[in-house]
Amino acid sequence: MDLGRRGIMLATGEGIWRLSQPGRSDLISLYFSLATLASAGLTSPVCENNFKCLHIYKKMAYHKVNADQRAQGHSPYLDNDELQATALDLEWDMEKELEEPGFDHFRLDSAAQHHLGNSQSPDLDLEPIQPSSSPKGRFQRLQEDPDYISHYTRQAPKSIRCSFFRILKIFCTALILFIFGIVIGYYARKKCPSPPTSQEPNNPQIYHEILKEIKAENIKQIYRDLLEFPREDDAELAMKILGQWRSQGLEDVQLANYSVLLDLPGPSSNTVTLQNSGECFYPSGQRCSRDPKTLDSQDLLHSYAAYSAKGTLELSLLEGAGFGGVLVYTDPCDLPKTSDLADKAFMVSLNSGGDPSTPGYASIDGSYRQNRLNLTALLVQPISALLARKLVSLPEDTAQKDRCTPLQLPAAVKKTIILNIQSVTTYKTISNVIGYLKGAVFPDRYVVIGSHHSDLKGYGGHGWASSTAVITALLQALMPEVKRGWRPDRTLLFCSWGGTALGNVGSYEWAEDLRSVLQRNVVAYISLHNPVTGNSTLRPVASPSLQQLAAESQSFHCVENARCPGSNVSSVQIQGDSDYFINHLGVPATQFSYEDIKASENSSFLSEALFPVPATKTEELDPSFSLHETIAKLTGQVTLQIATDPVLPFNALDIALEVQNSLKGDEAGVPQLLAVASRLRDMAELFQSDEMRPANDPKERAPVRVRMLNDVLQGLEKSFLLHQAPPGLYRNILYRLDDRTSQFSVLLEALEHCKLHQSNETVQAALSEVLNSINSAQVYFKAGLDVFETALAGKK
Repeated sequence: MDLGRRGIMLATGEGIWRLSQPGRSDLISLYFSLATLASAGLTSPVCENNFKCLHIYKKMAYHKVNADQRAQGHSPYLDNDELQATALDLEWDMEKELEEPGFDHFRLDSAAQHHLGNSQSPDLDLEPIQPSSSPKGRFQRLQEDPDYISHYTRQAPKSIRCSFFRILKIFCTALILFIFGIVIGYYARKKCPSPPTSQEPNNPQIYHEILKEIKAENIKQIYRDLLEFPREDDAELAMKILGQWRSQGLEDVQLANYSVLLDLPGPSSNTVTLQNSGECFYPSGQRCSRDPKTLDSQDLLHSYAAYSAKGTLELSLLEGAGFGGVLVYTDPCDLPKTSDLADKAFMVSLNSGGDPSTPGYASIDGSYRQNRLNLTALLVQPISALLARKLVSLPEDTAQKDRCTPLQLPAAVKKTIILNIQSVTTYKTISNVIGYLKGAVFPDRYVVIGSHHSDLKGYGGHGWASSTAVITALLQALMPEVKRGWRPDRTLLFCSWGGTALGNVGSYEWAEDLRSVLQRNVVAYISLHNPVTGNSTLRPVASPSLQQLAAESQSFHCVENARCPGSNVSSVQIQGDSDYFINHLGVPATQFSYEDIKASENSSFLSEALFPVPATKTEELDPSFSLHETIAKLTGQVTLQIATDPVLPFNALDIALEVQNSLKGDEAGVPQLLAVASRLRDMAELFQSDEMRPANDPKERAPVRVRMLNDVLQGLEKSFLLHQAPPGLYRNILYRLDDRTSQFSVLLEALEHCKLHQSNETVQAALSEVLNSINSAQVYFKAGLDVFETALAGKK
């Protein structure tokens, strides 16, 4: 814009416009027009060639404009606030452009033609002219007039005011939404119940709440329901148990079915006939009869040895060279006085475990089946003590009947008998019921609770029903807490096994099927094989690492103090489905049961022999089911502690002490064995003090170290598994044959063999195996300590 003689030149994007003879009103109109152009987006006109665009500036004086004309009143246009703000916006933009370096280099873009709808005024005489150069080649900037006085007060630019109001609007909207959200959340929380929160897993209060729900009347009702269920085979009963467990709330329950080779009673009873007299006897000692009632007697049909050779054999009693059959009986001196079993035959299985046709591997589809219809070439028949007396012609003497009299065949007498065995071998399907309650912290670590539901009809009593009732009652007590959000740290496996009476077939097949998983994951096995077989004493059995836990648990839950006055916990061989877990996986195990005092002192053979038991026997022994309640609570207490304690409640030192006690009194190899046993104790004491005690302090309980410690504790007993044990003895040498001995059973057996055969080869082999087992355990402890030291050094 040039304020010269001829008027005012206005440079815009549409060209150069000239205003002739500007007066006061013209200047006002010019202000108005410039403000209008500014509002249309033309606040920064550009010039072509060497022309500059000069903008109106509030403190500049322009030539040809008189001071008195400016001093005269205000124009009505200038009284408009909108016009003032727009003009000031224009001034601010013009100041910035004049101050920018390189402004002279901008060019006029004549091609851009903007439509100025409201940029023209009737008071202005604007006509387009062509751009021309000033005499000096550039427009001259007018000098600033120090006498210029502005009549307007500067207001905040419109853009700033708009930004402020926009920010204020956004802030208010956000504030309203925030308050609205708080109100909705408050009422939603008030109306909706809060979800169940997980409680402290190892809280003793949780234990108390669970155990108090185990009640005798509930166990009794479950027991009777099971007996009333009509069952034809193993699978039907398994489905019944599966339904019960699911009804309690355990969702993950499944059947594990296996087709296995079973040896079952034949169509008629086995018989023993004296050839000399022609007298025929049933295994019980009863004379043979053609009475249909006698022929169909279950007691007679089930008096047999499973997996024995079949057929008829004539043999001589006590023949000097060679034999083809065996008659098995129980010595009256070993029978409990509370039961009159002298005239009772029994059933026994020759199967050491699992399906005989798939030894060492699971009976799944496609498995190779070996032809093993018999596990021995001998004909084996169990008989009663009464029949044994008759066969050796011991005179009947009522005065001597109940006394322990050795059975001896007269030297001058030779008898020949005919043995007839008619059991049948066939393939059948057995079913295991497996229920999972997944752990919250260590779901890959399993605590297995095992019962069984398979017994031969009438034999072994209703131990299977007691076993199943107790485990179901325990599950019944757990599930309400689970529904309220509680979970154990480790996974609980509830198992009801099939095929137990014929050699723990169901548990063996399932464990062989999952062997690689179980070796890594199972931490303990809790047995409920036969909870109540007597009512005189509580008998706790546990592996050495669990003896302390079993002893502590039983002191809290005795129903009658007279019946459990601090019963000693022992590590003796127990029967049932714990066998595979103890002898093949090396898993710590425990079992609580009520027995007769006499039976608990005798050989474990009696528990292998299944005698016919009246259906009412269980309720006669425990009419109120209070003993069942005690067993259930003891089992529950131990199970909860193993499943929820951060550090497994295993005692490493007790293993070393048990080893040392088992070496007392041995006749051979004592110095070498005691030396390595002493080193084992030193390592166990160091491990107990340096690792286990600090880990039991919550302040020092680092999760990684706890997991490492538990892995070591889990494998403590695996070192004590022999490659092969003598028949009837455990592979796990930590378990003794019975309570009458304290030494390692495998060494006692070897010493007996040495006396009979006048050779110490068997003894040396047994000593070597025991020595290597103890040394292996000592190395295991040392390796565990080294791992912790390495981990600690790495952390530092």
